[in-house]
Amino acid sequence: MDRVQELNEPVMADERTARRATGILIAVRAGYAYNWYNVGPALVPIGATFSVGPADWGLLIGVFLVGAGLFQVPAGLLARRYGSRAVALSGAGLLALAASVSAFAPDFALLLAGRFLAGVGAALFFSPAIGLVASLFPAGKRGVPIGAFSSAFSAGAAVGVLLPALVIPVIGWRESLLFGGVALGLLTLAAFALVPASTGTPTAPASIAPGVPRALRFRGVWAIGLAFVGLEGASFATGQFIVPFGETIRGWSAALAGSVGLMFILPSVAGGPLGGRYAERHPNHRTQFVVWTVAGAAVLLALPIAGPVVAILIGSLFSFAYGVIYAVMYVIPHFWPQVPAEEVPLAIGLFNSIQLAGGALVSFLFGWLVSLWSYGPSWVALSVLDVAFLAFLFALPPTLRGALARRPRAAASAPP
Repeated sequence: MDRVQELNEPVMADERTARRATGILIAVRAGYAYNWYNVGPALVPIGATFSVGPADWGLLIGVFLVGAGLFQVPAGLLARRYGSRAVALSGAGLLALAASVSAFAPDFALLLAGRFLAGVGAALFFSPAIGLVASLFPAGKRGVPIGAFSSAFSAGAAVGVLLPALVIPVIGWRESLLFGGVALGLLTLAAFALVPASTGTPTAPASIAPGVPRALRFRGVWAIGLAFVGLEGASFATGQFIVPFGETIRGWSAALAGSVGLMFILPSVAGGPLGGRYAERHPNHRTQFVVWTVAGAAVLLALPIAGPVVAILIGSLFSFAYGVIYAVMYVIPHFWPQVPAEEVPLAIGLFNSIQLAGGALVSFLFGWLVSLWSYGPSWVALSVLDVAFLAFLFALPPTLRGALARRPRAAASAPP
């Protein structure tokens, strides 16, 4: 991802230090993703503890996304002022603290507050951390470390679905949340020690152009943000609700439900490189978006009647499809001549912000529909919403073939 501009170009770590720092940042990324998804397997026992149902479960999932969405753009602006290392690691620390405190919530309202703060911490970590990883390597050697950093999200999220499903029946949901928060906290402390303080320093004030950044005004950024609100909500709702759906409706064991949930996340690791590679070479990005979104939404329609084997196949195709979509999504800004190179992370932060905030509403709506209709019609409604928001792609400027030839090749990325 050569056009993702690090915040401190002149200072660069030696190769051994860079590899060590990248390794711990990949571990933090996985821990960060784990604490996104470990609430899903806990929804049923949380409901029993606080006497709340699926509508409130959707709210609990949604407030995390609201926090993560609202603070994506401020995170990019803060990183320009205070440095990517300080903001990214502080964000990871806030997520760890909020996740740990949530384990002791005496009532549902305070649990909601804890999850909102966890979302804020996640937002502060994401886009500054991309710049931080890039700042550790010279141009031409950033693709592999950034790709590994990106893929760690899906790996951590997959463990965040499976492991809690196995351990919550044994140790309880509070202890499960506490484990996730403490583990991420320890990884963050290690990152403070291993990531050189000289990397990710603030951007010089004189180099920041006055006025509103062009990335915040470019219609392509807004088009992508709005077009995939449905996908964001669908990917998060499936990852979080598939375990309670399997346990309470299908009667699957915790291990089986967790394994099915794993397949709604993990195959996206394979979809990302394919989507990124294809998007770099072919300018028909609208077509790529539509084909893969419709394919993923179509298989969700069969989920209400699926047994565990078919559900695994559905999850595999759905997660592979959104892995492709997110990779294409993160490649496109690198070929927009209207967006300066140094504003590409800000562009990514803005459309992530739109998607996360909108996806929070979709997740809440899904939980509300489950409480109103049951799971079957709700899965269908989720599939329809996934596709409906694609109408905003009409506002997406076309990618020119000449731009693909002129611009540096960009590495695929993953959802925040």
